[in-house]
Amino acid sequence: MIKKYLQVTKPGIIFGNLISVVGGFLLASKGSIDFPLFLAAFVGVSLVVASGCVFNNYIDRDIDKVMERTKNRVLVKGLIPPKTTLVYATILGILGFALLYVGANPLSMWLAVMGFVVYVGIYSLYMKRNSVYGTLIGSLSGAAPPVIGYCAVTGQFDMGALILLLIFSLWQMPHSYAIAIFRFKDYQAANIPVLPVVKGVAVAKHHITVWILAFMIATLMLTLSGYAGYKYLIVAAAVSVWWLGMALRGYKTENDIVWARKLFIFSIVAITSLSVMMSIDFNAAAPNSLLTYVW
Repeated sequence: MIKKYLQVTKPGIIFGNLISVVGGFLLASKGSIDFPLFLAAFVGVSLVVASGCVFNNYIDRDIDKVMERTKNRVLVKGLIPPKTTLVYATILGILGFALLYVGANPLSMWLAVMGFVVYVGIYSLYMKRNSVYGTLIGSLSGAAPPVIGYCAVTGQFDMGALILLLIFSLWQMPHSYAIAIFRFKDYQAANIPVLPVVKGVAVAKHHITVWILAFMIATLMLTLSGYAGYKYLIVAAAVSVWWLGMALRGYKTENDIVWARKLFIFSIVAITSLSVMMSIDFNAAAPNSLLTYVW
């Protein structure tokens, strides 16, 4: 019984988001960790993400039936009643928002609310099924967790929060397009208008390259703006260049599915590396942007 309710929250997605929450939190903490605050942010975001995933499973249960990857999900098999799922998702969300409000600060809660509304209300209910720009909208919600972790500490949305939002939003695009390429038949069968299906894989490859270039620039901004150190910068540059190289090899590949799967796997390695490095190579001093010397 417990396993079914755990599966419907998509634990893998929760785990991935928590790594970024920790990255944002520790970047802002600069070595001085408030553990009760950390726990509130960690658990609060977990509950909100779980709630969003349960709502998403409820909304997508019709298209999940026709996709090979999702045909065995709990709601598709009818292992949990739909009404029970809605109650479960609502309780998770309320607990998560309340914990962020009480244990962290109102800003963290409102950022979580915005991410939740974008993911469930705009992306899942409409954009995913009706627009090729669904991935772009969904990327904003995917970038919310690290920003929430960061703002739980700072209590304000500053340049550091904006850079985190950019990094994780931009990362979502090639990551998601890679999934859509190696799961092309699934998305086609479910009639989901992702870019590779609507515009073709060749066009998607161009977009992937451009988004990775933009991601590369955004990652460097954490150091250039004085929030992270040079060890972070070296790792950020290395993973970005490697990821870009993998994307460019896609133009010569004979097997798009194998290439896209490798690109997807490395995207997880890349964002995890950045989250870890911003956690340990923060700039303890007040941000003293290198850009000031340029201007």
